[in-house]
Amino acid sequence: MGYTLSKERAEALFAKLKEKYQIIAPKRFPKQGRYSDTDIIRYDQIQSPDEIEYRRKSTFPMKEALNPIQQSLFFYTEDEYREARKNLKPMLIFGRACDINAQKIQERIYLQNGNFEDAYYRRRHELARFVLMECEESTDTCFCVSMNSNKTEDYAFAVRFHEDGMDIEVKDPEFEAWFADQEPSDYHVRFIESNELSVKPPVIKDRETLIALKNHPMWKEYDKRCISCGSCTIACSTCTCFTTRDIVYTENGEAGERRRVSASCQVAGFDQMAGQKEIRNTAGARTRYKALHKFHDYDARFHEGHMCVGCGRCIDRCPEFISNAAIVNKMSDAIDEIQAEKAGEEALYAR
Repeated sequence: MGYTLSKERAEALFAKLKEKYQIIAPKRFPKQGRYSDTDIIRYDQIQSPDEIEYRRKSTFPMKEALNPIQQSLFFYTEDEYREARKNLKPMLIFGRACDINAQKIQERIYLQNGNFEDAYYRRRHELARFVLMECEESTDTCFCVSMNSNKTEDYAFAVRFHEDGMDIEVKDPEFEAWFADQEPSDYHVRFIESNELSVKPPVIKDRETLIALKNHPMWKEYDKRCISCGSCTIACSTCTCFTTRDIVYTENGEAGERRRVSASCQVAGFDQMAGQKEIRNTAGARTRYKALHKFHDYDARFHEGHMCVGCGRCIDRCPEFISNAAIVNKMSDAIDEIQAEKAGEEALYAR
């Protein structure tokens, strides 16, 4: 069912929703961007629909609402420990189709990965309902259509913003009651059907091709270009790596808190073992690891498609202007090259 809400009616609706839900959406923070006199857009609790930044893609992904960059797990003294305060209020989280699809991948990693289930993620995930924000247009770094993440059915209701208010399509019958006194309309959500940017995801058919791709010279380029800052992974909608860190309050170390903190496979030392040994000790090797994890390993394990949703935030955030879309296309070209060489060798031996 569709509805049209004026600004005043939208404000009144949000006031009602806030009684039951935390409303979390992309919000603009002036003068807090990476560079001087620039803004940043990230997910935060909002009080009014006017705070929602819907015209621009958020700098950081929706996963921040369910999987914060830093999260306190428990507090301790020498005698006891106390679990951090739980978030007990349900959440309404506004996100685009690619963001909502990314949460399926997060859920697979944290909740459906063999016998492992992450209790901290579960707690927040169970409280979350998604509100789909219709994309007005694709940006020049989006490639969601190539990744089949431009559409979703996992939302309570969808919203299209305009200057005079918003149009809403209710999908979940549970939410119909919230809109009973609103003006009906024939609004139906529209999804992006094409992007300016497209990628050709690699198809790695056998282990021999995988090994040849790992040893391909294309990765050497990133030894010079990548500075291993990890910005791409922190901005990624689907990356799940984290570490734990103790924040000590006292000199004797007997009081403090333990936090879960996002980690990045692109930062030197991520895979450091005893004896200071690193498995991937060059920027190129780390870039290769991330690319193959997103575009081979995840699908090889779960058989659900690739791990990337094509949101393009990694491209937006890279200070060296490295395009992961370009990396993907180079991987596909390298595989074509490997297959051609293999076919040539087989033809030669067949003579």
